[in-house]
Amino acid sequence: MSKRGKAIRPKTIGQKHYVEAIDHNTIVFGIGPAGTGKTYLAMAKAVQALQAKEITRIILTRPAVEAGEKLGFLPGTLFEKIDPYLRPLYDALHDMIDPVSIPKLMEAGTIEVAPLAFMRGRAHPVFTNVLTPDGWRPIGELEVGDLVVGSNGEPTPVLGVFPQGKKEIFRVMTQDGAFTLATAEHLWAVKTAADKRRGKPYRILETQEMIDDLRVHHQRKYELPLISKPAEFPEREVPMDPYALGLLLGDGCLTGSTTPSFSTADPELVTALEAALPGIQIRHKSGPDYVLNRVTAPGDVITIANPVTAALRELELVGTKSHSKFIPEDYRFNTPEVRLSLLQGLLDSDGGPVTQKDRTCRIQYTTTSIVLHDHVIELVQSLGGVAYSRRRPAEGRKPGRANGVDIWNRLDAHVIDIRLPEGIEPFRLARKAAKYREFGGGGRPTRFIDSIEYAGEEEAVCIQVAAEDSLYVTEDYLVTHNTLNDSFIILDEAQNTTPEQMKMFLTRLGFGSKIVVTGDITQVDLPNHATSGLRVVRDILDGVEDVHFATLRAEDVVRHQLVSDIVNAYEKWDAKKGDPKKEQRGNRGHRDHQ
Repeated sequence: MSKRGKAIRPKTIGQKHYVEAIDHNTIVFGIGPAGTGKTYLAMAKAVQALQAKEITRIILTRPAVEAGEKLGFLPGTLFEKIDPYLRPLYDALHDMIDPVSIPKLMEAGTIEVAPLAFMRGRAHPVFTNVLTPDGWRPIGELEVGDLVVGSNGEPTPVLGVFPQGKKEIFRVMTQDGAFTLATAEHLWAVKTAADKRRGKPYRILETQEMIDDLRVHHQRKYELPLISKPAEFPEREVPMDPYALGLLLGDGCLTGSTTPSFSTADPELVTALEAALPGIQIRHKSGPDYVLNRVTAPGDVITIANPVTAALRELELVGTKSHSKFIPEDYRFNTPEVRLSLLQGLLDSDGGPVTQKDRTCRIQYTTTSIVLHDHVIELVQSLGGVAYSRRRPAEGRKPGRANGVDIWNRLDAHVIDIRLPEGIEPFRLARKAAKYREFGGGGRPTRFIDSIEYAGEEEAVCIQVAAEDSLYVTEDYLVTHNTLNDSFIILDEAQNTTPEQMKMFLTRLGFGSKIVVTGDITQVDLPNHATSGLRVVRDILDGVEDVHFATLRAEDVVRHQLVSDIVNAYEKWDAKKGDPKKEQRGNRGHRDHQ
């Protein structure tokens, strides 16, 4: 239905088959001459799908081949530069939707109109880390078939890797201090407060769509998804129980120059530590101090290593002090159970619940090691939580007291405030766990975009993943997006794409989406006689299920009858030109006539 109330229907048999193909296939190629309704009917189907809520977004694109690489030298804004190349798409859109509502739909991201070149840049710099089951890897090193971690914490394969060349890069930072780098066109799944109130799903916006729109009444506007479940990594064998290692990293002495020791005012932790360390007997020394002795048997030689020291040596933790402790990689990228046990040990020793009136309970952890600080934040994020960090300078801090003596702080302290998802218990120590539950747990962890700033130009690459929501995990466990889900995507004038551009475009297909590609292979405007992607795509995709090629001909032209006659004349001329014998016969007849 057009905005004038007039029904839009196919007017020829060819157009009817074309529309039916769009209904029954995910990808449809509409190939034929001008005037056959290829773009207009595709647009009508897109608007119909949007109005029926079958999709959430319409994306209209075409190659701006006439401008080539010289768009930057044309006068005016980017919108003014590209507008002439997109005008046919605008005209069809204005014929079907009230023009007054179109700017609002475009501002909300419901309708996107952009040249094909600007759809390619949904990318990160090549050095940006992406989470894989084996840990962090630069996105520029990924290949098709490699596994990355999706928003559900599970591995998902990479379906496509697309180098983008040098791109303008922006730093996207969240309120908890996490950040990653991405291009202006990179996609993000976000929700606003209004979206949450109305129960709406995440909307997909580009970086550049949010830059000047990050606050509503001074409140952050766009909430990002967190991983919905703890990240899944393959199980790794470790030399020490993770809870015991957490306790020792918190309150243990690991210098290696003496027998390992542990300090605590909670006998419950002493009992738990001893139970977690086979072959170890914990002996009380004085006050809060305990020594971890090896259990000896008759006939043992004195040179047998203490099992704790041996394990710490294997983990390269022997000799570390409070400011140089860290979490070994085999624990950071292990199963969720191992990571949570380690975190519980750290929080039972050097952390605790912090209560505030009329607020849920937050968790606080303090360390003087900046590396351990980073690793604790990584553990929290890997479990689906968020962590806020601040530094307390040693200078000027009130000293502690030990045996009646002032103990001055020599090192800065790094304080981490933590919120974990419901169902994840941060404490095993009874008194801390009871207080945490008494004050309602930690509340819901959230992440909002806080700032987006220009960061320069870098070589960039984009990937497509097989996850159903097309989300994957990048630096600081930020969940990002790079494929077009629940969209109706129209590529017009596709004869002016290269085979590489056609592949890039088709592999942008997301779940719940449709693609319609339209073009006329007799009207190629590519420079230097480059091969048209529309000419070769049929041979490449022939036989692929759910891909349909619809051919429209002169009889499907619904413009002036003369247009149909012109198309027929050119088709006859092309056919004659392609048959050498016909051409020779024509030349002989011309000579005989002379």
